[in-house]
Amino acid sequence: MSEKKAGARLPLVHITRRAALPWYVSWGVRVIAVALALVVCALVTTLTTGLNPIAVYSTILYGSFGSARRFWVLLQELAMLLCVSLAVTPAFRMRFWNIGGEGQVLMGGLAAAACMILLGTALPNPLLILVMIFTSILAGAIWGAIPALCKAKWGTNETLFTLMMNYVAIQLVSYCCNVWDRKGSGIVGIINSSTRAGWLPELGGQKYLLNIVVVAVLTAGVYAYLRWSKHGYELSVVGESVRTARYVGIKVEKVIVRTMVLSGALCGVAGLLLVGGTDHTITTTITGGRGFTAVMVSWLAKFNPLFMVLTSFLLVFLERGAGEISSQFQLNEAFADILTGIILFFIIGSEFFVTYKLNLSRGGEKEEKTNA
Repeated sequence: MSEKKAGARLPLVHITRRAALPWYVSWGVRVIAVALALVVCALVTTLTTGLNPIAVYSTILYGSFGSARRFWVLLQELAMLLCVSLAVTPAFRMRFWNIGGEGQVLMGGLAAAACMILLGTALPNPLLILVMIFTSILAGAIWGAIPALCKAKWGTNETLFTLMMNYVAIQLVSYCCNVWDRKGSGIVGIINSSTRAGWLPELGGQKYLLNIVVVAVLTAGVYAYLRWSKHGYELSVVGESVRTARYVGIKVEKVIVRTMVLSGALCGVAGLLLVGGTDHTITTTITGGRGFTAVMVSWLAKFNPLFMVLTSFLLVFLERGAGEISSQFQLNEAFADILTGIILFFIIGSEFFVTYKLNLSRGGEKEEKTNA
């Protein structure tokens, strides 16, 4: 038994959790956050550089939409980031914090590169591409299954495990690059540049169109899988409560392994598209940090694949705009990163107001004496 003192003052501000907001209200809050971020960026730009903020914003738009080629590159970057984000989302829905997307993409790309180098002259191109698809998906799935099996059997920490797997993958790629490189530089270079063996076909004469179409299909597929399939329902139940899942007869360990195999396989597809579709080479930096950026994309979209299209576009748009600012105004990349950071800070901060609300007590009103 405890007794609250009569006359104790309530805090002036206290935080309570909101009921679920309609989607248009929550996105309205995010739009307001972006508008406020642009105002702050304009002030920072004027005070630190003396530049016209309107010119800076125009340059950001030019970096993505200034030409047909820039627009296609924007779509390609969006597609690849979205693909990795789709891959990690099923695990996140299950509250399995897969931070290993970077390594899983690398392993998929490494498998594709190995097929191109070792089998490029031994198989006809259609069969070679089929082998690349199979091995890339398999390599990514295995790399995702390893931490899942350890989690299911021994309860290991999936965040640390998947993070460490990234570094193992980087070293494997580095080793293979040194083995395959004949010049001693550790750089493979363009694979099969003369024969184009293993290069994925171009659609409509556009280098990036195939990647964009494949990721669009994957987006629809992952959305349907999470929303309407039995497996999607099971992983959501496991994410909400492991005890509830066991109570209703769901085999939690099986769901963990199955979901991570799917995540790894989708990352393998991303690796295949990067190596066989666009870059035609393999390096330790081919993923470009997308495995980590995908965590933010998935979280901002509330693990909804359709909303991930918007969040992926926003991050890629800001990244390309920041690069254009640096080159056009001869500013170092730090300034562009500052503007990007301000915008992301406001966007992430808006999630607080979507989830919680601030309640003001009137004049610090006093509590009545209560017994508990």
